[in-house]
Amino acid sequence: MLHWTITFLILALVAGLLGFTGIAGASSQIAQILFILFLVLLVVSFLKGGVRGKTH
Repeated sequence: MLHWTITFLILALVAGLLGFTGIAGASSQIAQILFILFLVLLVVSFLKGGVRGKTH
C-alpha cells in the first residue's frame, strides 16, 4: 500500500510540474488517503501483534 502512495505522490508532483493542476490535486488527495489508511493499518497490526505476543 505504501508503494501506491509513493506512486500517486510522484504522479502528483510530475503533473504539477507540467501544469495539470486537476490531476495533481486529485493524485495528491489519493496519496494522502492511502497514507492515512496505511498508518491506521500499521497501528492495528502493531496492536494485534503486541496482544498476540503477550498471550502466548
